[in-house]
Amino acid sequence: MLDHLKPLPADKILMLTGLFRADERTTKIDLGVGVYKDANGHTPIMRAVKAAEKQLWETEDTKTYTSLPGDAGFHNAMADLVLGDSVDRARLSCCATPGGTGAIHNVCETIKMANPNATIWVSNPTWGNHLSIMKHLGIPFQTYDYFDEDTCAIDFDGMMASLQNVQAGDVVLLHGCCHNPTGANLNRTQWNEVANLIQEKSAMPFIDIAYQGFGDGLDEDAYGARLLAGKFDEMMIAASCSKNFGVYRERTGIVLAVSANADDAKITQATLAHMNRQNFSFPPDHGARLVTMVLSDPALRADWEAELEDVRSGMLVLRQKLADALRDEIGSDRFGFITEHRGMFSRLGLTLEQVLELRETHAIYMVDDSRINIAGLNETNVPIIAKAVASVIR
Repeated sequence: MLDHLKPLPADKILMLTGLFRADERTTKIDLGVGVYKDANGHTPIMRAVKAAEKQLWETEDTKTYTSLPGDAGFHNAMADLVLGDSVDRARLSCCATPGGTGAIHNVCETIKMANPNATIWVSNPTWGNHLSIMKHLGIPFQTYDYFDEDTCAIDFDGMMASLQNVQAGDVVLLHGCCHNPTGANLNRTQWNEVANLIQEKSAMPFIDIAYQGFGDGLDEDAYGARLLAGKFDEMMIAASCSKNFGVYRERTGIVLAVSANADDAKITQATLAHMNRQNFSFPPDHGARLVTMVLSDPALRADWEAELEDVRSGMLVLRQKLADALRDEIGSDRFGFITEHRGMFSRLGLTLEQVLELRETHAIYMVDDSRINIAGLNETNVPIIAKAVASVIR
């Protein structure tokens, strides 16, 4: 039987990581994988998470299951963080998942169960795993214009024109903040225009929010999700705690679903729990419990928010330093958009040939579409990267 399996395409980012590790050059620079790193290239455990973990170790007295949808305390804490008071909680259904990826997978399966004919509309470009999951589940999808390759900014006119083709019952997937892979994000006026158009089309929004707090701030980054939750009878949200709490390996995510009324929400809740049961049964709890402790304890939360703000502001400084260094090297503001982007990523607008030259000649690794991880920058490598980019675009 197993000899009938066919080779599957390799994940490009994971493959890039393998190439980087195999590179023996001591000058190599990793701007590829989407994990936050400090100036020393280390992904630290956040102070508040470490303190919560110590408390948990001292007080936890059982490792038994929680429930199929996970712990209610986690649900409430994450609903507060993402949605605030934008929606009546009686209309909300929540389900813990293994990471944001697990949440996306469960949302897609729920959409397929509710309406097998629904098309999910996805930005071009988007995070590669969005499309991979939809292909795996056999869900029809279409792309809408999003990124202008020439200006490295949002092509908002193209986006709105594309979304005119959305049909009633379709689903529109939007990045809640810190768009991956481009770093280009909707402003508040654009969020409102997109929301109005989706409503006109009688479609349902689906928010993927994986970097809340990395862009313009915790509440600012939740603007789109809260706006839509307040306007729509139904919507789905997949949220990740991997980045803003630094609990990557704990696989901590959640589905938040808004239904038209409390009765529908009960059915949605049971459906989400059913999806958990079919896919992995009970969700992991350790990371979810740490997140709940941090968000529920005033002292821990204050320390977490302070450290998260340091991370956010530090990435803005790195953006400015790279833009300045590139301007000095090439004598123009061609890369000024880097300071306008938000989150961990920016797409530089380089060709594949230029990306490969950076990798092969300069030992600088980025994704083939020229997406770079801003957290991979530091005081030492910014001028090196700027000189190398200038050399390949001349």
